[in-house]
Amino acid sequence: MAEFEKEVAVLVQRVVRDISNAFKKNPNIDEIGIIPCPEPRYNRSPIVLIETKLGLESWCVKFLLPSLHRKLLLYRQRKNYLDREALVDVTVTLLLLNPDFTTAWNIRKELLQCGVLNPEKDLYLGKLALTRFPKSPETWIHRRWVLLQILQQCYAQKGCRKEQGEGYLCHTEATGSSQNLCTHQAKLLHQEMTVCSEAAGRYPSNYNAWSHRIWVLQHIAKDNVEVFLEEFSSMRLWVSMHVSDHSGFHYRQFLLQALLTALCKAPQSTAATTLHQQGITTTSQSDTRAAFGLNESSKEWQPGIVTIPQLFDLEMEFCSELIHSFPGHETLWCHRRQVVFLWYQWRRDHPNVPCNTNEGNVLHLSISKDNGQACSSVEKSINGLPCGGDAMEVDGPPDPRDAKQLKRGLLMSCSMALHAEHSFVSSLLDNCCNLEQRRFALAYKKWLGTINHQ
Repeated sequence: MAEFEKEVAVLVQRVVRDISNAFKKNPNIDEIGIIPCPEPRYNRSPIVLIETKLGLESWCVKFLLPSLHRKLLLYRQRKNYLDREALVDVTVTLLLLNPDFTTAWNIRKELLQCGVLNPEKDLYLGKLALTRFPKSPETWIHRRWVLLQILQQCYAQKGCRKEQGEGYLCHTEATGSSQNLCTHQAKLLHQEMTVCSEAAGRYPSNYNAWSHRIWVLQHIAKDNVEVFLEEFSSMRLWVSMHVSDHSGFHYRQFLLQALLTALCKAPQSTAATTLHQQGITTTSQSDTRAAFGLNESSKEWQPGIVTIPQLFDLEMEFCSELIHSFPGHETLWCHRRQVVFLWYQWRRDHPNVPCNTNEGNVLHLSISKDNGQACSSVEKSINGLPCGGDAMEVDGPPDPRDAKQLKRGLLMSCSMALHAEHSFVSSLLDNCCNLEQRRFALAYKKWLGTINHQ
């Protein structure tokens, strides 16, 4: 028995060393995986590195995990000593195999605070772990903690350089430092969007990935309307390819709500409220374009003509296209409900704002409809709105005796739009052969019937 344990210890030490050497040999590894191999066939390392892909033969996992778990737990209990380099290597190997082991992430937090680890390297490790475990909650939690550390460093450097600029530097140098920090944050934002998009593509309705994406926008982009608008534009492609993913559409609803809130905060909150009124300067637009790899002539980047009614009109048109193209998906009808709810909620709060345009409600928005590059793209309720995620009722026309249902109705301020929705549903039902599509259309029509007229 003692001899077997000694052999396992040697194997574990060898695998940890080989994984560390693999990262030193190729620091651009972008994916990890387990190679099905019930038993060792040759007297060689179970680590396989092919270009940027790292593989581990499955037979050794059952020896690695218990041994590494025990080693770290003994270290935390002060019963075993590991130097910092050994801790880094052991936690890397363990987290690639089991990223939900909280103790390993906590040890890496301590190493980060001591300056042993680079925050960027830890983000890289988390990204690799998410290629195998895209829903790992502990990985997303640790990632947010690391991002907060990076943001605090950026703010500290920005404040320090601002003080130096006031005392010793000229105004142009201080301005240049501030712009560099903004560019760094924009690149960090783009990096996180890519990670979230890849994780969402690997696991359907990945709530943890979409929640992280919202957190990133709230903490890094904050009130930058241009970033939210770019996300809103780029998400069109992703949701078009994942029409059954509720989380993706809920994220789109969050973006719509965020844009609506930001545009309403303008000094002149009217239908002509534009991004220019939000104080976005040419410099910030330029930095954001560069970070997202966009050029100045991109059609989707014309913030001066974006209005609140245009955002809603484009979203309804987009939703109609998806419903016609992909019949029988409840997600699309739930999303349409939420968009209509947000629209009439805004109309109720802003009854004096004109909602028509020069071309009879046919609005031409500057966001590209077929954006070819998605900003690499959560389930979240919007201010507790009850209608977006509720199950759709399909048991016939609305019952006027159902008082509770009528009380949940909305006070509408634009009957023409309600009439347009009824016309849309009626036209679809007249030409629909898909049973599921008819079922969802009837449910949506019933929901429209619960809206009260002013």
